[in-house]
Amino acid sequence: MGLFDLARRTLSGLSGILTPPPKSGGGGWVTTVREPYTGAWQLNADLKADTALSYSAVFACVTLIAQDIGKLTLRLVQQDAAGIWTETTNPAYSPVLRKPNRYQTTIKFVEQWITSKLVHGNTYVLKARDARGVVNALYVLDPTKVTPLVAPDGSVYYQLGKVEAGRPEQLAGVDAESDTPVVPASEIIHDLMIALFHPLVGVSPLYACGASALQGQTIQNNSSRFFANGSNPGGILVAPGAIDDAQAARLKKRWEERYAGPENIGRVAVMGDGLKYEPLSMSAVDAQLIDQLKWTADTICSAYHVPPYMVGIGAPPPYANVEPLVQLYYAACLQSLVTSFQTSMDEGLELPSHLGTELLLTDLLLMDAATRTKAAHDAINAGALSPNEARRLYFGLGPVAGGGSPYLQQQYYSLAALSQRDVPSSAPTAAPQLPPAADDDAEDADDFEAACLAVRRAALVEGLYDA
Repeated sequence: MGLFDLARRTLSGLSGILTPPPKSGGGGWVTTVREPYTGAWQLNADLKADTALSYSAVFACVTLIAQDIGKLTLRLVQQDAAGIWTETTNPAYSPVLRKPNRYQTTIKFVEQWITSKLVHGNTYVLKARDARGVVNALYVLDPTKVTPLVAPDGSVYYQLGKVEAGRPEQLAGVDAESDTPVVPASEIIHDLMIALFHPLVGVSPLYACGASALQGQTIQNNSSRFFANGSNPGGILVAPGAIDDAQAARLKKRWEERYAGPENIGRVAVMGDGLKYEPLSMSAVDAQLIDQLKWTADTICSAYHVPPYMVGIGAPPPYANVEPLVQLYYAACLQSLVTSFQTSMDEGLELPSHLGTELLLTDLLLMDAATRTKAAHDAINAGALSPNEARRLYFGLGPVAGGGSPYLQQQYYSLAALSQRDVPSSAPTAAPQLPPAADDDAEDADDFEAACLAVRRAALVEGLYDA
């Protein structure tokens, strides 16, 4: 380890979630937003990733993105001579795509990959190889326990942290005898969010919306306490004369025990010595809590690039078709994550140039029946798809006889053919020579006589005429 400089030492000047946080009670590194608002460090107020996930808007954005990408079919594709990528199978690479490891399905593997990236800004996947050196298993590691290491020559390694019982590293079969296992970059797939400060450290969207998440949680906690007090904002006990601190504390304690909280609603208060209770009214500012909560949720959605209506915040745009909304969501939020996942998998599995991995987007961009029918009709009429291809793509149906070729109407001509029609020839073309009409008439007469003779012979056979 003396040969390597820890990446966190080279990044010691970074702030926010990029600063190596203190160890939690579980022994792992917990991603922390150090100062979610100005002066928060003086109050020992920070925001950890698990705390931020307890806010509904953060949870909704993370789970929506992870589940939408997880439901896309992961397949192996091959590039043909025409440059078209089509699905294929390969005994070396297909098995790990169908079953990434022994305890996860492909859907849960992709979900964990994307969740780690969205929450912590980095996804670390440990590769396992068979006797041929081919990757046969993939394990998503706990990102809070993985540290990039940089050698003096610039090569990259990853320190996995101490292996503990029940942790992802143990599921991956990492050697538990080593306190800090170190593996070269060739054995780790590192997919990271945008690297604002260092190429080996991705920045989570929580870096931008941590303060909004904390504000939303604070509003909810205050509201919980308010409704726990019977929706009563509090009040003042007024004595007619001066009282000392001890007497004031005694009166306050007695009042709270007997009349505070929802369990004491409806009880009759009996007060002597001229005491009077004056309730506090809710101010106009307090009435804006719902608007404040909506603002924090909108801010979190903007940090994750999720349209608010996708997580139930606000009404969707007044489109008659839902397809444009899904396409907007894919272009703004999912496309970079999907492309990065595919590229990371291609490099991690060490695929040859003519092979690649692909997430099937048709599982996300589903259309209603009328739109599918129109799209299939237009594609067939334009000659872009054959009927069998349109049946499989838009309806999931099998091929039929005669539907394997694209069709176009006969009157369609190429531009090259049409352009030749207006080009004048270099020499005038001679008019075609017709055969003499007399010859044609003679031939027709001979044919007529032959026909008459045949009819007469047939009549003689039947005895209709004399010889």
